[in-house]
Amino acid sequence: MIHDNVLFDFFFIRHGESENNIQPGIAAGANFDAPMTKRGHKQSFALGERLLRQGVKFDRIYSSTLARAVQTTEGMLKGMGLDGAQFERVPQIIERQVPAWRGKQADDVWTMELRFISAEKGKWFQPADGESERAVERRAGNWLEDEIIYNPEWHEKPGTHTIAIVSHGVTLRTLLHYITNWDSTFIRRTEIHNTAISRLRFGRSGWSVVTINDHAHTEEIGDVIREGVIQGDTVVP
Repeated sequence: MIHDNVLFDFFFIRHGESENNIQPGIAAGANFDAPMTKRGHKQSFALGERLLRQGVKFDRIYSSTLARAVQTTEGMLKGMGLDGAQFERVPQIIERQVPAWRGKQADDVWTMELRFISAEKGKWFQPADGESERAVERRAGNWLEDEIIYNPEWHEKPGTHTIAIVSHGVTLRTLLHYITNWDSTFIRRTEIHNTAISRLRFGRSGWSVVTINDHAHTEEIGDVIREGVIQGDTVVP
């Protein structure tokens, strides 16, 4: 088996609080490439300090190409005492995109009829001109398999490989669904706070879950709770 001597220790991390996150009631962030807020920068630095205290050392760090994820990665590295360290920027793990809904109120676009259609189709529902959750899951999951899990370059290095993946709320939920096959309705209601760590491992026995939504490092800094929106940059019903 190709994973007999290899274990991947994944830290799936959501970006810090962005300007989109603090806009109440919107269907999708007005600025698809929104930067972080001051609180988001504090959260990212606190994340790095925590990882440093715990002695975590990453073999590879991947970030979404969007500004809030890149800034989170940079802040995390600074908190770890690795200011300026290099990391890879990955377009396949950006947030779900629904261009027609950017900046619009959720109550205006989520009609009752649309909610019924979404409930019926589940992750295959495509809002307006945007991506279905399945499309996001497919692009992010395919990247994860091709870049890491089934990449022969990793298998030539026996041992444990610790990897950080800095992404977004909806994208991380679709990856959790891809990994665990938990009910999609349950995944939608799983909270993923800003800079929270969801730690999962993959080895010879497949996937195992260590933690989901661990955000102890931000308890004193706080987080925006958007009731009914499940804290993503794109609303899900």
